[in-house]
Amino acid sequence: MFDAMLSGAIAGFLATAPMTAAMEAMRRLLPAREQYPLPPSTITAELTEEAGLRQHMNQEEHIVLTLLNHFGYGAGTGALYGLFAGKLSLPPVVSGIVYGFVVWSVSYLGLLPALGLFRPATDQPARRNALMIVAHLIWGAILGAMFERRRHRAGP
Repeated sequence: MFDAMLSGAIAGFLATAPMTAAMEAMRRLLPAREQYPLPPSTITAELTEEAGLRQHMNQEEHIVLTLLNHFGYGAGTGALYGLFAGKLSLPPVVSGIVYGFVVWSVSYLGLLPALGLFRPATDQPARRNALMIVAHLIWGAILGAMFERRRHRAGP
């Protein structure tokens, strides 16, 4: 179980890089009024505000902390994927895509709003939701593929 979680965490961490690049590229395609900061930045701002740290941080420090938070969340949710990925009868990329959608749904329709860290997806513009869903599908596809590759490398 530990090996599967570790493989999932590594795959989730690594899959966050192309996801983040896709999020930024897609954000630039949105109308100007919808090009406000992406959720990882907003969530980090909320967390640092709650902790009383935001006013002591410059923009560069905020960006670094945002990336650490985002990659950490990718690794954590990837570790959870590792718990059940080997039990699914779906192809790895498909199971990763399904999982990516589940992560988006749980995060943006439940967890983040419940914690007061981000407005629910139902309050976001449709294009912003589409951006975030596609980004999570990209993350999930890469997660599934990388997890499977690591599993085959490790052997039975």
